[in-house]
Amino acid sequence: MTRARFAANTTAVVLAAVIAFPLYWMVLSAFKPETELLSGDPRPWTTAPTLESFRRVFTVDGLGGYFLNSLLVAGAVVLLSLLMSFLAAVALTRFRIRGRAVLLLMLLVAQMVPVEALTIPLFFLMRQVGSAAPAFGLNHLGSLVLVHLAFSLPLAIWMLRGFVAAVPVELEEAATLDGASRTRFTWQVLFPLVAPGLVATSVLSFIHAWNDFLFAKTFIISATENQTLPMAVLVFFSPQGNDWGAIMAGSTLMTIPVLIFFVLVQRNLVSGVSGAVKG
Repeated sequence: MTRARFAANTTAVVLAAVIAFPLYWMVLSAFKPETELLSGDPRPWTTAPTLESFRRVFTVDGLGGYFLNSLLVAGAVVLLSLLMSFLAAVALTRFRIRGRAVLLLMLLVAQMVPVEALTIPLFFLMRQVGSAAPAFGLNHLGSLVLVHLAFSLPLAIWMLRGFVAAVPVELEEAATLDGASRTRFTWQVLFPLVAPGLVATSVLSFIHAWNDFLFAKTFIISATENQTLPMAVLVFFSPQGNDWGAIMAGSTLMTIPVLIFFVLVQRNLVSGVSGAVKG
């Protein structure tokens, strides 16, 4: 192994350790007893692991409902964003649309606006939407789906556009010569070929919707039955003192569905568009 290769591998390992350390500390804190957790001499291990923090998390009223609400919102955002972003990417790549460059630039600009700057305008917008369509107004899960969809689509469209553009035009011409319509080519040929891009965008959309706290706190005001999972962790913050063990345990439990979702879809990430075309 050359020195340059050794230095690159060492740097990658160090960076991975630095990135993974907060996750390790979160899981470790979830298993620490309160005496170790509040100790003035923190240690990167525990001598007496306990499940007491997890027990307190599971005693939260309505925890199952919070979990189901988060799952519904994240699932709806993933499915809708995949469908809409795929169709938009195909249109922007395969069709000659006037002002296409301006539209792509607007997609990038939409990603540059801070979420915090849009929260208040979105609150008033959702209140107006609720007067016409109550299912998508304040205190309803539909408002969270709409907002997360609006933030997920620009990045998803931009990412999928590259995957769609990587599929040779000659493949579409060959399918047309074989009698395949544009619709059939899009769903039976193009859709499977851009599977890696679809998986990548689905992971990002799921994480964004699943971990959201700001919008859930802003739009779900009084309907406790429609609150999402991050709101369950909020009960452990109080003026009398924060229950850091339960907070870390709740955060650890929230991470598990994301890991499960990634494991279920990660096998599609190893296949590339070129390999799929060649096969």
